[in-house]
Amino acid sequence: MALHLDHEVMPLPLRDPFRIARSDHGAGHVATTLIVELRDDRFPGVVGVGEGFPDRFYGESVDTMAAVLPALLAAIGEPAPTPDGLASAGAAMDQAIAHNGAAKCALDIALHDLVGKVLDQPITTLLGLTGSIPPTDFTLGLDEPAIVAERARRAASFPALKIKVGGPADIPTLEAVRAVYDGPIRVDANTGWQPDDAVRLLPALERLGVELIEQPFPAHRLDQLAWLQERSSLPVVADESAVTIRDLRGLVGVVAGINVKLAKCGGIGPARAMLEEARELGFRTFVGCMEETSVGIAASAAVASLAEWVDLDGNLLLADDPFEGLELGRDCRWRLSDRPGLGVARRAVRSATLV
Repeated sequence: MALHLDHEVMPLPLRDPFRIARSDHGAGHVATTLIVELRDDRFPGVVGVGEGFPDRFYGESVDTMAAVLPALLAAIGEPAPTPDGLASAGAAMDQAIAHNGAAKCALDIALHDLVGKVLDQPITTLLGLTGSIPPTDFTLGLDEPAIVAERARRAASFPALKIKVGGPADIPTLEAVRAVYDGPIRVDANTGWQPDDAVRLLPALERLGVELIEQPFPAHRLDQLAWLQERSSLPVVADESAVTIRDLRGLVGVVAGINVKLAKCGGIGPARAMLEEARELGFRTFVGCMEETSVGIAASAAVASLAEWVDLDGNLLLADDPFEGLELGRDCRWRLSDRPGLGVARRAVRSATLV
């Protein structure tokens, strides 16, 4: 067999506790991701690195990922080291297993990294995309209003902040943030609101300069999402309701925007296709992330030129990013490497990533 895949379960201590309305990732203190290394006998010495972040909400764990990766590897065979070969590999994974987006994501990113290295091309060049992308926002988890405000003050150089809501003190938290930060605020309820809550909060959200509302209601309640969008001057963005490209047409006329994440949809190839179709359907587009290393963030940044909004700060939430090579400019835009593939590598000595 030409392809060989190794995986590593990697705990990622977080710089600050990070809690969201529907669950605590690693109890808010430690996230866990899965890193893979892909080798191809046809190209000795070349290693493709990938990452998939499992989320219990989508039925995945590092154990389920490890269980399905051999089947995914067998399904793709020996893909040609070309863009068409990458597309064929993605289609083969979808045909082999219906869900398991994080597992597909890890293998898909590793394939793109490997092919980019074989062809001596950065992934953006391989995809025919530009490296010019919008700046990233910075995300603050649920906590006491004063604590969130202090974190907002520390992150005031970012052009927008994304505030996790869905707790008992949403408006006091947003008011505390607004007192120390004058840029756009994006709120993400992670399915934690009820319709009455959302309508009651709308005037305050508008007054406080909130730019968008992400996933206020349960994923399957498209009726509630449409009901709120009809009443809101702010765009409602689907995240948990928009897992793969197959969800898009059902969201037409329901929400204004779509948040695409590689770990949900299955990697670089599926994310590109999802973003392109979302734009064709008239959605505003968002590229988001999990609490990932620079591997996952670099892969997401490769398709971020197709998005209006960018939320690619997962590696900035970590106490210690084990990879290097991805640089954040002073304008908070990720500077994509001109090195082949993802352009990231393991750190020889790990050091804290600071905002």
